[in-house]
Amino acid sequence: MNQINDWLREHRITEVECIVPDMTGVARGKIVPKDKFVSDPEMRLPEAVLIQTVTGDYPDDSMLDLTDPDMVLTPDPNSLRFVPWAVDPTAQLIYDCYRADGTLVDVAPRSVLKRVLGLFDELGFEPVLAPEMEFYLMSPNPDPDIPLSAPIGRTGRAEFGRRSYSIDAVNEFDPLFEDIYDYCHAQNLEVDTLIHEIGTAQMEINFLHGNPLDLADQVFLFKRTVREAAFRHNMYATFMAKPMENEPGSAMHMHQSLIDKNTGKNVFTNEDGSPSDIFFHFIGGMQHYIPEVMPFFAPYVNSFRRLSPYTAAPTNVEWGYDNRTVGLRVPHSSPAARRVENRVPGVDVNPYIAMAATLACGYLGIVNKIKPREPMSTDAYELPFQFPHGAEESLKRLAACPDIPEVMGPHFVKMYLGMKEKEFSEYFRVISPWERKFLLLHV
Repeated sequence: MNQINDWLREHRITEVECIVPDMTGVARGKIVPKDKFVSDPEMRLPEAVLIQTVTGDYPDDSMLDLTDPDMVLTPDPNSLRFVPWAVDPTAQLIYDCYRADGTLVDVAPRSVLKRVLGLFDELGFEPVLAPEMEFYLMSPNPDPDIPLSAPIGRTGRAEFGRRSYSIDAVNEFDPLFEDIYDYCHAQNLEVDTLIHEIGTAQMEINFLHGNPLDLADQVFLFKRTVREAAFRHNMYATFMAKPMENEPGSAMHMHQSLIDKNTGKNVFTNEDGSPSDIFFHFIGGMQHYIPEVMPFFAPYVNSFRRLSPYTAAPTNVEWGYDNRTVGLRVPHSSPAARRVENRVPGVDVNPYIAMAATLACGYLGIVNKIKPREPMSTDAYELPFQFPHGAEESLKRLAACPDIPEVMGPHFVKMYLGMKEKEFSEYFRVISPWERKFLLLHV
């Protein structure tokens, strides 16, 4: 705390945003004056805050502790950063959630990721991740009944057609991206490459590889950063998985490898440079378990709209070398940089939970020595669809899987399922414009 307080004093901070990521990835917490924070850095919030649906509702009462106990929240000093868009000098801190007995709250997304990382630590391995974030820029859309449209760029025209990897298309929004990079630099968010993706005004920013917990923090803050920057340029930035019906969806691809804690070497590679058994078992675990953990990779009804063939999204859990039609791609690399790219998650995921889930699948593959199928070098879109067909089926498959709760935590999985069941039941009550358009006067 002395280090934090010195930093706050040095940068003349006047307010501190005390943040807890909930299960949907929403920033919950409190904004407190700096002096109040210095005198009492711990925070109390009810545990139920973590398990709100995206609409702000809660799982059924039968699943909840109706005494609604408080959590003891403690700031992680490694998460201390500026809030660069704030008018007054403001800091932000991400908190860990504890119970009164000092144990981590097991439904907190950060706790789930820490639990999985702890299992790898017991094996003597350190996971390394590098996420890739796709998102769309949009014209302001205050009426949710009106379809989204592309924003106006510096030429005064809205983008049209397919402009994949176009430099000029990115430069249309130069002022916005200058702010995004400035904001990221001020927060020590280690963003790397910026490209224009396939969709109209669809962008992708990649992160440098590193520790999963740190990168989950960065992705969590990055989403907020991009939205804030877009607001200031009279645009929306959306991380919906499928925001427009005629455009490709947006993913959060994750490149994964494992480092030996003692040697610092990539355990996916043998001494002679060949792929190791651990590498194949990691892939085998992902092939076996990804269909069971789809609620973590496709968390909303909208998420499943993205998973369709020939839209740069996977429809399977096959694997292959430099093959973008499979769910698990192994990029060409040196032996030291051997890694597996999980292309299944949408960008709408909670980054802590999605990273925990992809590592959990690989972990189970390692400990159970699961062998993968043969790699595919042809078009995997010709294969049958290998994921659950929609949100309801995905929840049933996760509920019937005994192994994932053992890795990610049984109470967490139970509460996540309860939260999602409530969320999907809320969605099902909504009558859509399609139903009014085609059914109202014709059936």
